[in-house]
Amino acid sequence: MRILGHRGASSDAPENTLAAFRLALDQGADGVELDARLCGSGEVVVFHDERLERLTGRSGRVADTPWTELARMEVRAGPAGASPERIPLLIEVLETLPRSAFINVELKSEDWPGTRVADAAGALLEAGRHEAQVVVSSFDPRCLLRLALAHPRLRRGLLLDPDRPQLIQRHLTLPLVGRDAVHPEAAQLTEADVHRWHAGGREVAAWTVDDPEVARRLRAWGVDTCITNRPGALRAALGR
Repeated sequence: MRILGHRGASSDAPENTLAAFRLALDQGADGVELDARLCGSGEVVVFHDERLERLTGRSGRVADTPWTELARMEVRAGPAGASPERIPLLIEVLETLPRSAFINVELKSEDWPGTRVADAAGALLEAGRHEAQVVVSSFDPRCLLRLALAHPRLRRGLLLDPDRPQLIQRHLTLPLVGRDAVHPEAAQLTEADVHRWHAGGREVAAWTVDDPEVARRLRAWGVDTCITNRPGALRAALGR
């Protein structure tokens, strides 16, 4: 079973930073999960929230802030004692991580203009020849549809939102836009789900799994990937 650091080793370093990604690999993760969105000047930045407040202490929306300003900010929210780290561009992450590392790029958007991140991120992934070790996921089916149209070779996975109707997501949206993978919350996953999705040719990536006992159960079910805040602890519990 593949282990991916959720926003890197986010229990030990500021999330979605180069330090968190490097640490996840050092702790034995097979790769990382990260969040990608467009900033005000059009670059693809690695940042989870729509707004800046929680992570940087600054105010405003990422979509309204140019890269020249974001580049001077630091991600200050993180584990106690962790040093602040700067916000990275997606291209920096792709150039920094080894080609052997698996990368789950989650596309973030809150409106139709924000879905342009699918075009921009897809272009970066294909230009860097990262297709083989990448899956692109999103809660927003519009992002995945744009990705399918502009970059059909890239693998796509639908994130299932536990707060939205499951029948619609599982039986309507997933067949339309989640060609290669499905990413359910671990608490809403059953063994029957895993077998059904595998029979349909999709990988299953469960989030967010920090309990080794849960990870062992998911591995027994045949889950392909566990996304975790604590990759070191899960690697130690599961072995290679």
